[in-house]
Amino acid sequence: MGLMYAQHFGLKREPFSIAPDPRYLFMSERHREALAHLRFGLRGGGGFVLLTGEVGTGKTTLCRSLLEQPPERCNLAYVFNPRLSALEMLHMVCQEFHIPLPGPEASAATCIQALNEFLLRTHAVGQVNVLVIDEAQNLAPDVLEQLRLLTNLETSERKLLQIVLIGQPELRQQLAQPQQEQVAQRIIARYHLQALGEAETAQYVRHRLLVAGASGSMPFSRSALARVHSLSRGVPRRINLLCDRALLGAYGSGGSRVDAAMVEHAAQEVFAVGDEGLAFQRPRRLRPAALASAALLLAAGLAAGLAWRPAAVAGAAPALAAAASRPAAVAAPAASAPVASAPAVAVAAKPPASPPPAAELAFAPLWRSEAEAWRGLAALWGLAPPASADALCNAGRRAAVQCLRDSGMALPSLQRLGRPALLTLRDDQGQPGYALLVALSSDRITLQAGASTQTVALPALASRWRGEYATLYRTPPGYRGPGELDAGNGELRAWVAQRLEQAAPADAQAPLLTRLTRFQLAQGLKPDARIGPLTVMQLAQAGGGGNEPRLAVPGEPGAP
Repeated sequence: MGLMYAQHFGLKREPFSIAPDPRYLFMSERHREALAHLRFGLRGGGGFVLLTGEVGTGKTTLCRSLLEQPPERCNLAYVFNPRLSALEMLHMVCQEFHIPLPGPEASAATCIQALNEFLLRTHAVGQVNVLVIDEAQNLAPDVLEQLRLLTNLETSERKLLQIVLIGQPELRQQLAQPQQEQVAQRIIARYHLQALGEAETAQYVRHRLLVAGASGSMPFSRSALARVHSLSRGVPRRINLLCDRALLGAYGSGGSRVDAAMVEHAAQEVFAVGDEGLAFQRPRRLRPAALASAALLLAAGLAAGLAWRPAAVAGAAPALAAAASRPAAVAAPAASAPVASAPAVAVAAKPPASPPPAAELAFAPLWRSEAEAWRGLAALWGLAPPASADALCNAGRRAAVQCLRDSGMALPSLQRLGRPALLTLRDDQGQPGYALLVALSSDRITLQAGASTQTVALPALASRWRGEYATLYRTPPGYRGPGELDAGNGELRAWVAQRLEQAAPADAQAPLLTRLTRFQLAQGLKPDARIGPLTVMQLAQAGGGGNEPRLAVPGEPGAP
């Protein structure tokens, strides 16, 4: 339909298709944070990563973008239709990882054994394995339980399979049910993708038109864009349906501009009208033939870009043979595991480097006084013990150190910042306890409170932490607080240029603001070319961190 008006508006392709095309991915601040969560999941380490959002907010497009550019040494399996039985899911997972089975009637025990051998083989050559399940709200309870059991596959060092669940808001409700508590406890990162605001809706429309080849003035008036946001409620798929029909209407009338009245008329055609006004009509489900075609295309893409290298695995044959010669460690099946008919088996690749992390976070060693916790943070920076947070932040400014406090931090952001931080944790009654984050890896975290330290699995933290976070950062020369990179501030510009050159030497000839924007995009930050606390911290880290304290990795020499 969009192709009919493309030439009329000077476009090269359809701008508002509802197909999840990564070329059109619009990275709002919410989408950047969601993508950071997905990338965090691809690092492996076990457990679940959860991404939810309303229908049409862009979850699947984000997922496709991720699948098109997977990290090195990462094997991805993608399930887009999880309405399967537990046994069918096991067969599908093996198929997506290209694991041969003896036949279509292979039992659950056979599938688990084959999957376990594959995970051990690829782990031995330094690869990670990630299972991505789209439309995960359609998973049956027994299939969720089977997936939980798959996260038990492990060596003595780490979990072997990371699972990313992508679904609609009801998935969060499913995981909140008492019978899914064991699954919920293994969620190491979660993010809910919200709809776009009014300004973002206008940016989204312009973005898609530019990707489609628009070079002149935008065909939508300001009032039309405002009406698009109001009627679509900021949901990208609804925006696409509405804008596509509005452009078609303008084309049909021979006009070159879309006004608010045209948007209203388009809404009457694409949205259903009920007692409460205009409501979104859910798109019809794809016919089986269309689903089959999509599956073939996706399978071809995965086969071309995501298959692990047989040569690399073959080169690890001596290590694998040695591992196979050692006794297998058999994990006892959980009492509430009705699906798997065989225990998960894993071979220990080598003796454990450190004790396994605790499954629960103990509140007894935590600080109950916030002031005492801030004194602990000050000690890490070599600052005098403050009477309160405000006193520390005021004293820090005099020492070229500033405070950052945030109530919406996420685990991927903690890992990117790579610095000690003060976390506020909540017990079962919602009462706060405080601890310093001093070490972090892909599957565990070390907390310190006074002389006490404890290392816990990430799910244990996720169940107690609501994103309340505080840290310090050293201010660069010429820094006067968040703002534009002033052309007259030579000191700050020189510092930024030096750090950018260290981060991306090949980009040194580009304009400074362009390089800064590219750096922010690469770090999952808002690409606004402004110098704020997070950008300062990431630039400092790109330059080696200077004299700032850094996070350790649990179990490594020097870690608490």
